[in-house]
Amino acid sequence: MLKQVFFITALFVVTPVWSQVAAVDDDDTSMQTPPPVSGAAYSVKTGSEARSNYLHAGYSVSTAYNDNVFVGTGANPTGDVSYSIWPTIALDKTTPRLHQTYTYSPGFTFYQHTSSRNQADQNVSGDFQYRLSPHVTLNLQDSFRKSSNVFNQPYPFAGGAVSGSTQAPLVPVLAPVADQISNGAGAVVTYQFSRNGMIGGSGTFTYLHYPKPSQVPGLSDSNSRGLSGFYSHRLASTQYFGVNYQYAQSLGSLPNVQNEAQTGANSETQTNTILFFYTKYLQPNLSMSISAGPQHYDVSQYPYPNIRSWAPAAMASLGWQGSRSSFAVSYAHIVGGGGGLLGAFNSNSANASARLQFARTWSVGSTASYAITKNVSPLQELSNPGGHMISGTISAQHPISERFSLEFGYTRLHQSYSNIAVISNAPDSNREYVSISYQLTRPLGR
Repeated sequence: MLKQVFFITALFVVTPVWSQVAAVDDDDTSMQTPPPVSGAAYSVKTGSEARSNYLHAGYSVSTAYNDNVFVGTGANPTGDVSYSIWPTIALDKTTPRLHQTYTYSPGFTFYQHTSSRNQADQNVSGDFQYRLSPHVTLNLQDSFRKSSNVFNQPYPFAGGAVSGSTQAPLVPVLAPVADQISNGAGAVVTYQFSRNGMIGGSGTFTYLHYPKPSQVPGLSDSNSRGLSGFYSHRLASTQYFGVNYQYAQSLGSLPNVQNEAQTGANSETQTNTILFFYTKYLQPNLSMSISAGPQHYDVSQYPYPNIRSWAPAAMASLGWQGSRSSFAVSYAHIVGGGGGLLGAFNSNSANASARLQFARTWSVGSTASYAITKNVSPLQELSNPGGHMISGTISAQHPISERFSLEFGYTRLHQSYSNIAVISNAPDSNREYVSISYQLTRPLGR
């Protein structure tokens, strides 16, 4: 009971994440919150796109062709054309001490031939950032998603945009077209107790559930929670050094699937990590971060014996946000659980995103992800060894008029997990799409 109270309390304290690569404050007494401890993602917006204090409403209509809509159900992939509509309403409100954003976007998708895949999605997110005092800042974040198509989101293969923190959720495998419910919540608080010293703490919670296990044989439900605390010292106006302690618990549950001869199983993974980090703001809109340290993991999964050991953990990231371009890249080496895999895995992952406005009315963007996992248990290397995933998306955007815009793109996904039927039966997915969006934006007074 005490642990539950501790977690709930932690979820109501969070840090400001105005931008991972935000310009260093003109007031040299105010410290930044470095990417390794902020828990936020690098912004992919260019300087000309960044804005606040607005009410936004609109919708997007799209059509796409996916060559593998019945992933995992047969040896031969089945392709189909889909049609989607996505209404959206968003609010961004900023005052000198408060910044809050809320977004709601339901979605409806219909397939031309495979009507059994028709879906209704829900997307709700909120971000509440409040400066309690000149030196104490609070941030609360939550994102809920109910979906049947992982492609219908901005960063389908990275678990979010590129982050500079190892607290980002582990997403080693994907069921591209399957019912799933996910939720992620976070809270951070920071306190600058001296001119060059800052401390902070955070709490996180993630949840992943597949309502129809027969669609995803071999994948498990999971939920995880984590706590962290950090100390940051400003070496110079643009350099930070510190230490971050992280605790994480991940629970996995593999349900029974009779027609796939799959029996239920459960696992629990606990990790304790100490990371020393260094961040340098090379320019006002360019930052580089590295962190490394020891990690201890404890894994239990019946009927196998418990596994306890030490391993190195490391993270590196780089982010840039310019007036007409932006990019971010990260690499992480950690031990973790969840993300659809039962047990604990040694993971190496890399994520990248880029955006370029090369003309007044044309811009292109791309994202790429790579992850390779290996089971930390020697006894499970034959039955559940792990695998790898690689994906990429390239897209182009063009405003047709003041409120209408056109976007088209291509996504490629390849996964290799020999023991997971939903992937091994048809490991590749290719998707081409075209969408037209209508946006109505109204500014709000400060």
